[in-house]
Amino acid sequence: MAQVLSLQEVFHSADTRHARPAKPPQRTTHKFKTSVSVPKRGAVTPLRKTHKLNSDVSPHRAVSAVRLMRIEMGGAFADLLNEKGKGSGENEMGYVGRTLGFRTKDLDDRDLRLVTDVVGGTIRWRRYLDHLICSLCHDERVFRSMEPLLLQILRIGFYEILKLDMPPYAVVDENVRLAKAALRPGAGNLVNGILRKLLVVKDNDSLPLPKVEGDDRTQARALATIHSHPVWMVRRWTKYLGQEETVRLMVWNNSDPSFSLRANCGKGFSRDDLVKQLQVLKVLDLYLLVGFELQVPHELSLHLDDFVRIRTGMQAVLQAGLLKQGLCAVQDESAGMVVSVVDPQPNETIIDCCAAPGGKTLYMAALMKHHGKVYAIDVNKGRLRILKDTAQVHQVDGIITTVAADLRTFAEETKEKYDKVLLDAPCSGLGVLSKRADLRWNRRVEDLEELTNLQDELLDAASTLVRPGGVLVYSTCSIDPEENEERVEAFLLRHPEFNIDPVDRWIPAAFVTNRGFFASNPAKHSVDGAFAARLVRASVKRTS
Repeated sequence: MAQVLSLQEVFHSADTRHARPAKPPQRTTHKFKTSVSVPKRGAVTPLRKTHKLNSDVSPHRAVSAVRLMRIEMGGAFADLLNEKGKGSGENEMGYVGRTLGFRTKDLDDRDLRLVTDVVGGTIRWRRYLDHLICSLCHDERVFRSMEPLLLQILRIGFYEILKLDMPPYAVVDENVRLAKAALRPGAGNLVNGILRKLLVVKDNDSLPLPKVEGDDRTQARALATIHSHPVWMVRRWTKYLGQEETVRLMVWNNSDPSFSLRANCGKGFSRDDLVKQLQVLKVLDLYLLVGFELQVPHELSLHLDDFVRIRTGMQAVLQAGLLKQGLCAVQDESAGMVVSVVDPQPNETIIDCCAAPGGKTLYMAALMKHHGKVYAIDVNKGRLRILKDTAQVHQVDGIITTVAADLRTFAEETKEKYDKVLLDAPCSGLGVLSKRADLRWNRRVEDLEELTNLQDELLDAASTLVRPGGVLVYSTCSIDPEENEERVEAFLLRHPEFNIDPVDRWIPAAFVTNRGFFASNPAKHSVDGAFAARLVRASVKRTS
């Protein structure tokens, strides 16, 4: 599958300045006053009972502050979704104890959801929040030199007041308590003063935000602050999409992500079966009284027969074991439509060239009805082991073979040819920013040149695996033309033996471009941004 380089997959984060659209202030880098524990991947982090209990500090805020620091250090993700449910809360409280020197009351289900919302939202809105924090500091140097934990507490308070609409004075009180307990009384006083300033300007509708005016560069900076994106992304999207579409895209990226579940037809589990399961699950309403339960809200996909959309209730789905039992998988509809473009059929031999974590591999295998072969290639042996285990749970392991190899080396050494080849290439991930809260801050414009060079190399390698008359599908989870259309056009110039096969036979017309490619626009289609081109190799090699 398309890899978002330098980041691990997750179901599916933070910059800023005064009221004018200037560059965000650069902060002095501090060593953490309290040590942030970042264990090696896979390490067990049990809760240490020796840490003193501080029942006055809000559990979800303490966990959120520590997790935000760990994210910025590269040791954590923005969500807490996992199959263990409350078990993840115990893990997080262990980090709180080791980082802050005390623990709070245990996290309940409502706290877990709040941590997920607060952490993800704070990361998405980092540039916006930092701009306001800096603007409300009495001296910009205070912001520049602010220690990391103090800044995270302020970001949480600003986010809860401005975006979650929580009771403002409760937010102030709870975050002041956290600052005093985790740092010192003076830090609590600073948090109190800045948050109360925020309440005043919010009530007066006078938040110190920049105006979208001036030349293109100045407008891009203002929009980047208002919608909390890097300036280079805003400028790039404005160039390709125009300002209005760029704003719509940023609004989508900042909205709460929705997820899709794919019923596993390979196990004989239909979408109707999945809907029946969802109808009996219950989910706590986050903003109502604890214990008030609702059904998991869902709607059928308009585009794919095996898919159901849910906006909330993922924790309930996980805790019910639907994923663990292999009855369904979390997979965006855009990824499902890429598989539709491949059009896997029984008895075919298919190779998925950058397969891990394996969502498309599993879906293709399920559609082949236990007849045929899918070879899943990836350089990461650990992720391939997970794919192999998941294939067993999904009961499609009989036709999936994993191969740990670099595609370029594999293509040079093998003489085998395949009916269909899917290259879901490593990419920038610019189409999945709503789900990947931290990704926008971990991307640079310079990354695109490195990625496009890699994509060209992989495309050339993948093309050698296609039999005459066979199909090559190139896909990404990006919305950037340089990674998508331009890569295909450059490939076709190098490989005239391939022709575009328009995808309108396999996907709805709304997703088909003028050139016959698949492209999804998050703001327009309400799915992740993705791209796919279906190319057919000539039956007989052309002669010049």
